[in-house]
Order: sequence, then C-alpha cells, then structure tokens
Amino acid sequence: MSSLPDPVWPVVVLAFIQIVDGLMCIKPAKFIAACFEGVKWPRRFWWMMPPVKFAAATGLIAGIWIPYLGALTCAALIAYFLVAISMHVAHRDFGRNLYLNALGMLVICTATGVFCFLV
Repeated sequence: MSSLPDPVWPVVVLAFIQIVDGLMCIKPAKFIAACFEGVKWPRRFWWMMPPVKFAAATGLIAGIWIPYLGALTCAALIAYFLVAISMHVAHRDFGRNLYLNALGMLVICTATGVFCFLV
C-alpha cells in the first residue's frame, strides 16, 4: 500500500466531485432530494450532507501530502456509498438513485482507492 497517492489526479477529481456534490446538497438539487426521500433520510438531517462532502474533499486533498489520510478518506467514502446502497436496497429504491448515484460513486471511489493507493 502506498502512503501517498500515485497518481494524484484521480484523487483530485474525486475531491472535486465531492465539492460539487456538497454544493448541490446545500439546497438539495431535485435529484438529490429525490435520492434522500427515496431512502427516507429524515429532512432534519439533510443539513449534515454538505459538511460531510466538504470534509471528504478536504481529507482527499490533504491526503496528497499527509501519508495515509487520502487512503483513509477514500476508504471512508467507500463505506459511505456501501451504506447508501444498502439503504436504497432496504427501501426498494431501485433505478437512477441506486445505479447512477450510489453505485456509480462507489465504483469511482473504489477505483480511486485501488489505482492510487494499492497498485
């Protein structure tokens, strides 16, 4: 396992995705609100999502210079999307929310972790 990402660019792309996602969660875009509603995520907790996304982006970027932080953040994102997928399945929310949003992001996070920290 590599303590620092190599190559760095997938980590930067993933951080950028997290920043954009966090911005879209401030006042949830229609498809994000539908995703939250599909898994019955209580509206009173929606405010938590932007800080989570921004913290992930910060961890990824700081992990370019701080050993193992990027790998740990990437692993946390993988866990986050595994939980999201399980919530979609548990609430029978199949379709775009599951396959494009949650599963797509799981693939991106896993690929980033494997190619930047394991290979």
